[in-house]
Amino acid sequence: MNCKDSDKMIPLFLTDQLRNKDLYKFLNHVNKCEECMEELTIQYLVMIGSSILEEGKSFDLREALNLLLADANKRIKRWRVLYALSYVAEALTIAAVVIILMMVVL
Repeated sequence: MNCKDSDKMIPLFLTDQLRNKDLYKFLNHVNKCEECMEELTIQYLVMIGSSILEEGKSFDLREALNLLLADANKRIKRWRVLYALSYVAEALTIAAVVIILMMVVL
């Protein structure tokens, strides 16, 4: 993923509209790219922070964004585990079918 792709995904990330695969790519890029993290912070402030500030409430921008990113990272970790388990289940199913076919043929 490049910065241009990441920039397009920021609004989707902030509104929780990224599919897991795209979220994974986005988080990997943003966590490594200072410019994109800065752009994410700016758009987060504009999109989310401004409405909170208009209500007269105060909040810690960095902490709120860090919590959002931490939740997204947890989601990706769960998705990757489930994705890996689906491959294991598929392999076990194929192995079971092969064993059954061998038993039938023999």
